Amino acid sequence: MTGEAMNHTRYPRRVAEYVLAEYGGRGVVVYDEVSVGTSMIGKARRVDLLVHLPATAQALAIECKWQDSSGTADEKIPYALQDLEQMRMPALLVYAGSGFSPGVLHLLQSSAFAVYCLPEESLAPCRRRRDDPVDVGTWQLDHALAQAFGWWDVLVAHKQPLAPGPRPAP
Repeated sequence: MTGEAMNHTRYPRRVAEYVLAEYGGRGVVVYDEVSVGTSMIGKARRVDLLVHLPATAQALAIECKWQDSSGTADEKIPYALQDLEQMRMPALLVYAGSGFSPGVLHLLQSSAFAVYCLPEESLAPCRRRRDDPVDVGTWQLDHALAQAFGWWDVLVAHKQPLAPGPRPAP
């Protein structure tokens, strides 16, 4: 994918490549275009990615939404979020691009089922810095994967545990 412009068909592949590059050493396997039961309106559901950790039998379904210009994708986001809520397994909508309307962007940013992720071509993780906006880098997907699979070291990286202090005198 080097040098290719991002679009809605390349985006799920970039997310999958990032997950494998960053977390493949933890034993995850990523599948694309996986059938997972039926949608909330009774149609066959296919998720863009299925991240599976065979060692623990855990999995996370991922829908990817890239929007680089205004258009009809905005209208599909509320349905996609509701459908993910109905799944019988952990699921996320991973999004990026500059074409989401302000209202839909707010909906995505406030949803427990949506995370922003735009991996660089290098596939290196991009942590959030203090002054960065919320929608930058890979950190939201990193945190969601940590929560889904119990990788607490991802959340506390570069932190020191608190040590017990002196007890106050009675």
